[in-house]
Amino acid sequence: MAQLAKLPSRLHHNAYVTRDQEKTRQFYEDVIGLPLLATWCESDELFGKVRTYVHTFYGIGDGGALAFFQFADPKDQEEFGPKMPATPFHHIALAVDADTQAALEARIAAAGIKPPATYVLEHGYCRSVYVSDPNGLTLEFTRDHPDAAKINRDRRADAHAELRRWLKGDHTSNNTYR
Repeated sequence: MAQLAKLPSRLHHNAYVTRDQEKTRQFYEDVIGLPLLATWCESDELFGKVRTYVHTFYGIGDGGALAFFQFADPKDQEEFGPKMPATPFHHIALAVDADTQAALEARIAAAGIKPPATYVLEHGYCRSVYVSDPNGLTLEFTRDHPDAAKINRDRRADAHAELRRWLKGDHTSNNTYR
């Protein structure tokens, strides 16, 4: 299939359901440092009935946002979540520089958040700080390797071949950066 003529320019927002908007606000604004940009209080006919909810947006540097819903009706809240899977493989990763990553690690520690709710992985091609929010959503703050442009060119050049190789059963690691 052909690639789009013009790729999407950025993440507009990624939406989740929260149990508690104030705990979510405290985490994203006070601990992580993302500003609360907008709060929309709305009622709409959705999926066969009128649903009343609040929708908050926390800004990231490219103009996108992380967004959270909370419903007024407990039945709506139960129906739509949050239902985060208990796995670190369901997460959102945000790119940061070294200073921002260090500042985030300090803020997370100052907030008293400890493993397993936070941890660091040295992937080789990047260094990642992981932290779970009050809803169980895992955030990854990723700092690229200094040679990221070359690494990305190399992986782009063999992306299809490497996927075919892996799917055929050859599960040999191609991460030579660790």
